Amino acid sequence: MPDGPQIPDRPPDRPPDRSQERFLALFLASEREVYRYVCALAPAREDADEIMQQTAVELWRKFDQFDLTRPFTPLACRFALNVAKQWLDRKRRWRHLLADGLAERIADRHEQLQPLLHDRLKHLDDCLGKLPPRQRSIIDGYYFHKRSVDQVAAEAGRTIDAVYKAMQRIRQALHDCIEQAERLEGAS
Repeated sequence: MPDGPQIPDRPPDRPPDRSQERFLALFLASEREVYRYVCALAPAREDADEIMQQTAVELWRKFDQFDLTRPFTPLACRFALNVAKQWLDRKRRWRHLLADGLAERIADRHEQLQPLLHDRLKHLDDCLGKLPPRQRSIIDGYYFHKRSVDQVAAEAGRTIDAVYKAMQRIRQALHDCIEQAERLEGAS
């Protein structure tokens, strides 16, 4: 996930009111899911970060026009899709993605898989909570704090190879834990 979108204090044409607080609450609640969605559309993490930041700015600019009785996350994903299309269009080397309709297919598939993704993320959170502290530290350092493997290894007092192997084992354990939780949920 990005370090955090750069959301302006308020646009010059917008008077101060509680809409900024409302926007931040809604955006922060959906930020992780929107970022995952953007990562599926973008060719690289840096590109996803740029698209995510522009999405936040565009959402903020048009926030007073939203129907807040509807869920915010799907709306934010649609905005992200439009921002990604514009971004991809500017990046000529990725233009073929637009021509082939890949972005729309990804968006449609994402919407179809939304309930499954939500359940798997819930199971992932539960499984992360079951990790021993040393393993959790490695995962947190690499995935959540965006540290390099070199940095994670130094912090853990381990070799780079040992961290790579540990991450492989941890990912497999998380995968197995999620699958087991899904089987148990399906059996009940």
